[in-house]
Amino acid sequence: MEIRPILSAMLRNKTGAILIALQIALTLAIVCNAVFIIHDRLVSLGRPSGMDVDNIFVMSVSAYKPDYNADSAIRSNLDTLRAIPGVVDATDTESIPLSGGGWSDGATAEADDHPKSSVTMGVYHMDEHGVNTLGVRLVEGRNFTHDEVTYIDQDKYNTPKLAIVSRAFADKVFPGQDALGKNFYEGLDPVIIIGVVDTMEGSWPHWSGFERSIIFPTVIESPNVRYMVRTMPGQRDQVMKEAEKRLGDAHTGNFVRRVRSLAEYRDNTNSGDHAMTVMLSLVTVLILAITALGIVGLASFSVRQRTKQIGTRRALGARRIDIVRYFMTENWLITTIGVVLGSGFAVALNYWLVNLYDLPAISWYYIPVGIVCLWVLGLLAVLGPALKAAAIPPAIATRNV
Repeated sequence: MEIRPILSAMLRNKTGAILIALQIALTLAIVCNAVFIIHDRLVSLGRPSGMDVDNIFVMSVSAYKPDYNADSAIRSNLDTLRAIPGVVDATDTESIPLSGGGWSDGATAEADDHPKSSVTMGVYHMDEHGVNTLGVRLVEGRNFTHDEVTYIDQDKYNTPKLAIVSRAFADKVFPGQDALGKNFYEGLDPVIIIGVVDTMEGSWPHWSGFERSIIFPTVIESPNVRYMVRTMPGQRDQVMKEAEKRLGDAHTGNFVRRVRSLAEYRDNTNSGDHAMTVMLSLVTVLILAITALGIVGLASFSVRQRTKQIGTRRALGARRIDIVRYFMTENWLITTIGVVLGSGFAVALNYWLVNLYDLPAISWYYIPVGIVCLWVLGLLAVLGPALKAAAIPPAIATRNV
């Protein structure tokens, strides 16, 4: 089929073609970036945390007695929690994993490194039960011993001398090296790495360094303490109630302020991502539907405008397939102009999003896949009007229109 006659016909009625081409361009730009963001968020939501999230809960307690003894209360409360049937282990903690808030710091490989070269990390302070309570997998080195754990007042905190780190932290600070036994520096204070765990997410799931985490063998004595408890599978909710009751009856000078599962913390932190994926999915479907309706509308209008012309072509011997191919080709040309413009729009939109919201750059293959999808969408959308045009009888050419 000759392309030139089709282009000539489009130029005679160029307003509609231009509007549809622009609509397709905007659709490609928006849909490609929306689908990329949706995929990125779904990957983030589905990544392994390295922890036994579904069987962990966190208890927040606060002192109420004037003569509250934090050291004694913490030790007593931990003994009480570990003695509850169904409990795997329990520890104190300053930071709550996946909660969106916690303790962070910077580390360098050398004491004289410039502060700008420091690696930001999430910090947990736990006793020797922390690794088992989290359920993380120790792949190198060893756990803390009881004698290595320091109980210290929150106003007298000093950087501990030992740490267990995540693989992501070790690889970042000591790329291509075995980090076990090496020192990293928190400011000028050296810290020896005695253990490496495979995966251990921090408190900020949306942070790019979410897997760079460390555990210090420190129990920080404070009027406000958090305990993390890991239970046998399926027993979390039952143990939560029992733990709240037992600490309430322990009379150690503190009361239970909150008991919440780690899964609830995670879900609250990720609620914005869930809402975003749903919203962007709806927007994507809606804009594709509007674009398809626009193509159908333009093609239907074109058929009505060219009824006598189509009848004349049929009277001169054009087959139905020729008429269908004509409209398909016309739509393909309009779509192609739109996707060429849309490719530039998609890159520009992603560049703006990257700079404004610190999103990752779009992967290159999203745009070619989007182009193919819009070609297919355009051809499917125009198929109905094209078949309707092909059904126009040749006799229509002899009628007054």
